[in-house]
Amino acid sequence: MAAGVELLISYFAISGDCHPFGPTEISPFPFKDRVEAAARAGFVGFGLHPDDVAATRDQIGYAEMRRIIEAHGIKYLEIEAIVDWYKSGEERAKADLLRAQIFEAVNELGMRDIKALPGFEGGEPNIELMGEEFGKLCEQAAATGTEVVLEIMPWSNVRTIEAGVGIMEVANRKNGGLLLDIWHMARGNIPYSDINKIPAHFIKAIEIDDALREPPVESIWDDTIHHRMLPGEGELDVPAFLRAVKAAGYNSVYGTEVLSADHRKRGLDEMARRVFESSMAQFAKV
Repeated sequence: MAAGVELLISYFAISGDCHPFGPTEISPFPFKDRVEAAARAGFVGFGLHPDDVAATRDQIGYAEMRRIIEAHGIKYLEIEAIVDWYKSGEERAKADLLRAQIFEAVNELGMRDIKALPGFEGGEPNIELMGEEFGKLCEQAAATGTEVVLEIMPWSNVRTIEAGVGIMEVANRKNGGLLLDIWHMARGNIPYSDINKIPAHFIKAIEIDDALREPPVESIWDDTIHHRMLPGEGELDVPAFLRAVKAAGYNSVYGTEVLSADHRKRGLDEMARRVFESSMAQFAKV
């Protein structure tokens, strides 16, 4: 399966010493250096973050960002992440500011997909409400040919395949679907065999990484942000996951999302090379 596989390196896998919801989410490395390192390693996809995009825009402008992306053969961009897209009141007003920031980047740079996060308040999802609002989000993205992908997460209100599929069925948009990350599948105790319950047209994005079978820390949030591992260096069966998503009909670019306190301290070229080589080694086993 390794032949023809295209990889995208997620934002936090090559952003250096920053992490989701940390003191800063802006990379200490210049945009150009990150793109060059990703391309040298073999990636054809590159992850973005709205705060980092805004900082880079203010420094070099969108035109130069586009030139750098095109000059290094980056075919796919993704941006993360839209939050609280289904809420109302003050939460929605705040979320809409971020949404506008993200869509500015989408309009200027073009994106393969926008990540949408579920609610972190837990509880059961309002499938009808979330489906309707997700559909509106997809409509906004469709004008630029961009897909919107909802990530299933074990601590969220969308922690099961059934909930995710239910939202997609209500939304019913061609450019809307689910993002499946092997880490979230494992920590959510979702067997890979359940992937075949998802209609193929709802599987829009896949991410790989690795982990110990049992969490090394008590906090699942600390685990996901600081203790993920390179594919093949943990105890998850990455090739089995890849076989399952392939059997379910997925045939597009694969994301790589390594969130690790150790990994983010490495130099750019080492980060990119290690993620690329460890990921490709898993496809060779499929």
